[in-house]
Amino acid sequence: MQPKTYFAKDHGIDPALIDRDALYVLERLRHAGFTAYLVGGSVRDLLLKRVPKDFDISTSARPEQIKAIFQRQCILIGRRFRLAHIRFGHKIIEVSTFRTGENDSGLILHDNEWGTPEEDVLRRDFTINGLFYDSSNHSIIDYVNGWEDVQKHLLRTIGEPEKRFKQDPVRLLRLLKFHARYNFKIEEQTEQAIHVCRIEITKSSPARILEEILRMLESGASAPFIKLLAEYGILNILFPSLTQLLKTTYGKTIFHYLTCADQLYQHKGKNVLDRAILTACLLFPVLERELDKHYLSKKQTPHIGEITLVASSLVKEILIQSFSHFPRRITSTMLSILVAQYRLTPLSGKRHYREKLFRQKDFELALKFFKLRALVNEKLVETYSSIRDQYRQFVRHGEKRHHNYHGRPAHSPHQVISHDCAAT
Repeated sequence: MQPKTYFAKDHGIDPALIDRDALYVLERLRHAGFTAYLVGGSVRDLLLKRVPKDFDISTSARPEQIKAIFQRQCILIGRRFRLAHIRFGHKIIEVSTFRTGENDSGLILHDNEWGTPEEDVLRRDFTINGLFYDSSNHSIIDYVNGWEDVQKHLLRTIGEPEKRFKQDPVRLLRLLKFHARYNFKIEEQTEQAIHVCRIEITKSSPARILEEILRMLESGASAPFIKLLAEYGILNILFPSLTQLLKTTYGKTIFHYLTCADQLYQHKGKNVLDRAILTACLLFPVLERELDKHYLSKKQTPHIGEITLVASSLVKEILIQSFSHFPRRITSTMLSILVAQYRLTPLSGKRHYREKLFRQKDFELALKFFKLRALVNEKLVETYSSIRDQYRQFVRHGEKRHHNYHGRPAHSPHQVISHDCAAT
């Protein structure tokens, strides 16, 4: 198959957006006699005039040859899918070897069977991710009509959609991820295959599914992504209890929390919020309603032990007993965050400052979640600002006590939130 080639005058990619270290890796590989291209999401994002998060490279060099070129700067990872990580301080440029390994039915049999650029790209998921960028002449190499689909804002599988989704059902999540992030239209055959293949998602590794979902919570597009999972019937397969809750009065508030978290990511970039905070967005509105139903509506005020029991029950029902069964390292931290909200804003209305609250290991995470609550409910902004300022003083002055729990914020509510999106 002859690829289409697009040069700078056609695609308009700004070379200044390409990471210098990625260009260095490409040049070293070419100088050693190998073919090497930027590939996948970085090329897609460059075409969309976005700064890519990562720059991945595909090459004709095999892993051991890559290691020989970059030596101590390179580590080889993976058995099933051998990759080279080229390290530049804390940054990593990932390099993979062109692969083949499909049988006549299109199923991938081997991950370490080396191939050509064309064979490699035909293994990839969607046409918009199937483009190579050759930095030696600033050209795009296109075997799958991906350039046209990027221009049309169209999501299409490489190859027959049902076969591709059955081959790797996690592609269903990736498709909806791109739909949520870029608002691209899904090609008709590809969309039909979602409905046919959605049950195939249960054949995937729960760990892989969980990782895709957690990454989307961190993407700045979690609210539209969760809506799409529900719309296409995948959320009900993975998280049936959550799906039912989204259909109730809880749903609107849950999406409000997710939208506020998305805004923080869009404003500050990645790694703004811990994963336990993001998953707490799914449960806190439910916890509020459950406490109101079982206690407050009956003129009763639950103590912290009772709040902890209700929260634990929700975590178990909604997350731990789901298909992906969230790991304890996330759920235990999330439980601590949820319960801490009722120490920061007690249901009794009596706020008794306790220094030991600031000493709790998850307090900073609880305070960041409280910031989200203040974004959702402006009435909490003054309280959030006061506690935040007291905590900063506590950290600054160590063991000094501060009793002014009802202090005024230093700025207006909107300034507090907008200028303090990433810091506690």
